[in-house]
Amino acid sequence: MKAVVYDSPKNFTVREIPTPEPKEGEVLIKIELAGICGTDLHIHEGNFLAEFPLIPGHEMVGIVSSVGKGVTDFKSGDRVTVNPVVSCGDCEFCREGSPILCHNRKGLGTNWPGSFAEYMIATQDLVFKVGNLTPEQAVFAEPAACAMHGIETLGMKPGSTALVFGAGPTGQILAQLIAKSGAAHVTVAASTKFKLDVAKNLGADAIYVMDRSNVKKSFEDLKAMRPEGYDYVIEATGNMDIAEICVPLTRSGGTMMVYGVGETTDTFPINAFDVFHREITIKGSFAEIDTFPSTISALQSGRIKTDGLISHRFSLEEYGKALETLRSDKTAHKVVITF
Repeated sequence: MKAVVYDSPKNFTVREIPTPEPKEGEVLIKIELAGICGTDLHIHEGNFLAEFPLIPGHEMVGIVSSVGKGVTDFKSGDRVTVNPVVSCGDCEFCREGSPILCHNRKGLGTNWPGSFAEYMIATQDLVFKVGNLTPEQAVFAEPAACAMHGIETLGMKPGSTALVFGAGPTGQILAQLIAKSGAAHVTVAASTKFKLDVAKNLGADAIYVMDRSNVKKSFEDLKAMRPEGYDYVIEATGNMDIAEICVPLTRSGGTMMVYGVGETTDTFPINAFDVFHREITIKGSFAEIDTFPSTISALQSGRIKTDGLISHRFSLEEYGKALETLRSDKTAHKVVITF
């Protein structure tokens, strides 16, 4: 089979390697679509806990090709997606029922072979049928599951207000889930107008076009739009200049969430007295681990819509071009690899 293989950070080739055979309890999946996200850019650089050599890719949909001994829930021809996050089940956090905080957490496409290949292997406990979802819908299962975990972490109150920074695919899904979780008003702020138009079409109550070179003005404008602040402010860009204005834009008693993926060395200043005096809560949301069933149901019911999110399609051989498009092309929204 053909696969993207990294021998070390930044050093990859698309080459022929043996097609894996499913062992006991495993499922072999022929990939139909695989999504590229910002995390893959970090992995390309050798960050995000990546281990090399590596076949990356953690967002996918495909068709079951064959199954190993003992697999009874799946058969050849089933359309499926895969939860790429694996916890150890034995550390203190796993035993406490918080596997997302697992000391030994690993991931397909980060530590083990992922979906930027014609075929991939997953243990049956990580595989989920997607029913009548199209490949273009099902490929969003993993990023949507991350957003679903973010909503669970927020613990939103009905009738609240929210401000989402970022209109990439995950920001779009977050905004939808926030609205469906009882928010009375959702504002999406981003620097790309066409992405904000998509957000508006998908149900955002208000949009704001930011100038990332003048974050101070963006702060002033957003503050003027809602002087009392927003009950929930979600930073989904990974930009530390934007992260810095999130707490000041949060309503007293409200919550700021760090959702966007930054570098491991990134920091942003917080006024400690402001957090203390106004009783601001700051939360983080990392990936997902148990939200695939609820996410697939939300995609099937239409609670999560993906219309207009895929902007670019590339072949596996064009993987390098796909990465560069996501990194630098302002017209890029969701970039996928097609098979």
